[in-house]
Amino acid sequence: MNHEPYIAPVRQWVEQLVIGYNLCPFAKRELVRDRVRFFVSQAQDEEQLLVDLENELTLLSADEGIETTLLITPQVLQDFFDFNQFLGRADQRVAQLKLKGVFQLASFHPDYQFGGTELEDAENYSNKSPYPVLHLLREASLDEAIENYPDAESIPERNIEQLKLMGSDRLRRLLEDCFSR
Repeated sequence: MNHEPYIAPVRQWVEQLVIGYNLCPFAKRELVRDRVRFFVSQAQDEEQLLVDLENELTLLSADEGIETTLLITPQVLQDFFDFNQFLGRADQRVAQLKLKGVFQLASFHPDYQFGGTELEDAENYSNKSPYPVLHLLREASLDEAIENYPDAESIPERNIEQLKLMGSDRLRRLLEDCFSR
């Protein structure tokens, strides 16, 4: 299976939105260092996706040359409600592997919606991605990055303000553009 049609839009999203608009000030360094793994799951169901998640966590545990993995799931969890429900199972798997406190998961989805918002509200674009994505993060690296970043706790609020200024229409076009390259 050719994974490039799935990886390319996600990479473009990371470069253009996440890094380009500094939504995550820690991302550029690792992408430039080629320490971000883009892995496309071929899972057709949640059980296989849990196996892929476990395999990626095992790989990250064994290979410190990989800082983080973006686990792209183009075949499963297309519905945001199902995806959101699955996150509890994914966190349980991390705990079962005794990796809680070592790795944490961040989540991104084309239909991401924070509670108390409308689907197209601009602030949701901080977590909207071309495909459903589980982001596997090393907690120690994240803690270090936050510790060395001035005013890290203001990042979410700053992002919301910036995204609202950009507007939902512009953000939707930026996300759609990720598929055209």
